[in-house]
Amino acid sequence: MRDLPRFSGRVPAELAPNRLTAALEAARAAGARILDLTVTNPTRVGFRYPDDLLVPLGATGGLRYDPAPFGLAAARDAVAADYARRGLTVPPGRIALTASTSEAYSLLFKLLCDPGDRVLVPRPSYPLFEHLCRLDAVEAVPYELEYHGLWDVDPESVRAAARGGARVLLLVSPNNPTGSLVGPADLEVLAEVCAAAGMAIVGDEVFADYLLDPDPARAGGVLAQERVLTFALGGLSKSVGLPQVKLGWIAAGGPAAAVADALARLEIVADTYLSVSTPVQLAAAQLLARGAVVRQQIQDRIAANYARLHELAAAHPACRVLRAEGGWSAVIQVPATRSEEALVLDLLGRQQVLAHPGYFFDFPREAFLVVSLLPRAEVFAEGAGRLLAEADAAG
Repeated sequence: MRDLPRFSGRVPAELAPNRLTAALEAARAAGARILDLTVTNPTRVGFRYPDDLLVPLGATGGLRYDPAPFGLAAARDAVAADYARRGLTVPPGRIALTASTSEAYSLLFKLLCDPGDRVLVPRPSYPLFEHLCRLDAVEAVPYELEYHGLWDVDPESVRAAARGGARVLLLVSPNNPTGSLVGPADLEVLAEVCAAAGMAIVGDEVFADYLLDPDPARAGGVLAQERVLTFALGGLSKSVGLPQVKLGWIAAGGPAAAVADALARLEIVADTYLSVSTPVQLAAAQLLARGAVVRQQIQDRIAANYARLHELAAAHPACRVLRAEGGWSAVIQVPATRSEEALVLDLLGRQQVLAHPGYFFDFPREAFLVVSLLPRAEVFAEGAGRLLAEADAAG
């Protein structure tokens, strides 16, 4: 009998579903009506997309192929104009197009890291980063976000993590799932740490259009600082609710010489893949402009659901909605009378409500639940009400 193939350690060795996934599959197979408070796909929650929104993808210009490592000039101009809409000046020459934000991370890890190098990632945060780092053979090392009425980066934890040697500080603003922003004052402190350690900053700003309860003093973006080499990430997936139309981007900032040197090398990496399709580049300007109607619907939905969640939580004093400044998620602190896994399984089994446990996002302690703010208002209100009642009953 031939031996089985040996697979890379970059992919998981264990592929069995976790208990929550298995329970969800069983509930759906039994025909249960599940109130899904984890959905983050904007195309599945009732937003009204213009019928002709994707027509520009069929432009005849897409039949011609003119490869450009950083993308066509017209598309990069469109992204620069979108930054201007947000009050930011980014020259098109400092923008590189990608097929997705995940690909943008991969390109930047290839640019900035050797195999085995360390990347500092926030905790709590989205679990995708661990996978992205492993796939590029770099090590994800956590630094801490702390909550004191507002989530903030703990700069001492960044300094401590950097002492072992690191190449990249990953900032997510607004963070997923905490919704926290990295304000200008915090950014200057972190840039000082990065300058001393020789690290670049990669700022994930895909949720930058979606603010919930921001402090004006904390508004801005990672490109505002100029001390260290910095890259900001964005894309159509969140900015206009089109995850299926694969276009993301990297914008570079920092000292002019460092930016020029980085872009010259990044161009070699991007030219190796040439992954962005011509039709989406030709359509970029129209998609960004006309997609504003979808963005507004998303903003209205998340703001209404966030307010409704606070109203519902007021009747359940054992539960606390932690303040979010932006993004599509909300964090609820609940009584730690049972494990998060037990709670989400009970929610699914007894209440037909699906929520994420905090440990999915690497919360350092229990008990937290994470819910999406994207579901339809009636689904969200019913699901959140059941969730709070179930959590509060054991408090």
